Amino acid sequence: MKKDFLCLSDITPLEGWEIINRALDFKKGKRHSEILKNKNLGLLFSKPSTRTRVSFEVGINRLGGRAVYLTSSQMQISRGEDVKDTARTLSRYLDALIVRTYAHAWLVELAQYASIPVINALTDFSHPCQILADVMTAYEYFGEDTKKIKIAYVGDGNNVANSLLVGAGLFGLHLVVATPPGYEPNAMAYQKALELAKHTGGSVQIVNDPLEAVKEASIVYTDVWVSMGDTDGDTKIKFLQPYQVNERLLSYAAPDVKVFHCLPAKKGQEIAEDTFEKHAEEIFNQAENRMWAQMALMEMLFEQIG
Repeated sequence: MKKDFLCLSDITPLEGWEIINRALDFKKGKRHSEILKNKNLGLLFSKPSTRTRVSFEVGINRLGGRAVYLTSSQMQISRGEDVKDTARTLSRYLDALIVRTYAHAWLVELAQYASIPVINALTDFSHPCQILADVMTAYEYFGEDTKKIKIAYVGDGNNVANSLLVGAGLFGLHLVVATPPGYEPNAMAYQKALELAKHTGGSVQIVNDPLEAVKEASIVYTDVWVSMGDTDGDTKIKFLQPYQVNERLLSYAAPDVKVFHCLPAKKGQEIAEDTFEKHAEEIFNQAENRMWAQMALMEMLFEQIG
């Protein structure tokens, strides 16, 4: 593995499935590790967080380490200190950095100057740790058929959609993304997904018709329509109305369809409240799996650096 985990394309398909297998074993209690004993991992967050912060902090504790929570607004970077100076300074105190921020380029620059591993815990461009949990959750429900079923994502082509595309290519999954015209996922993420899929047997497609995407899908995935930092929220909501995940839309999916949502949910917008509650078990299982997948990721990263 590379030193840093900034995008899903930083790992190979073999490494990706190893993370999933380890995560499943951690959850079942078949695997235990104290690889982070006497290690201090910094959580450098510019965005508010519930699941990401708690799942990483508890996961670090379970692996024997200590989490140090850092908010950028209370650090000198908020007053203009160089990214490279921040990276080089924190590298002298910490054993790894887990970063949740806005600009992906800022994360890349931080990792460039940090001498310790840097993990992407979310940027405006991507959310790779979420997709590790998603693939793990899909595998829990569908096993080896995870590579055969159809997965549909409907809604805004945001950072989760970008990473889901790359994840489908990496893990050899079959994904159809449906967004309104003009709200498609990032073109570079789509191209990377197509490249990866050629080697893994997966397939990715972007359409504008939600019914086309959902038809016979075994997993239907959605996310909030208005992300932190968005400035066109009202316009987005107007165009995304036909993409709400509800019982009518799910009637086109496979009979045993599972609904995924990375949370937090804006019930009544991207997903109907009754649909959310009907599928709460898989949604909160997905949330729990963030911790197990991230534990497996951290274990593998630290194995390589000794």
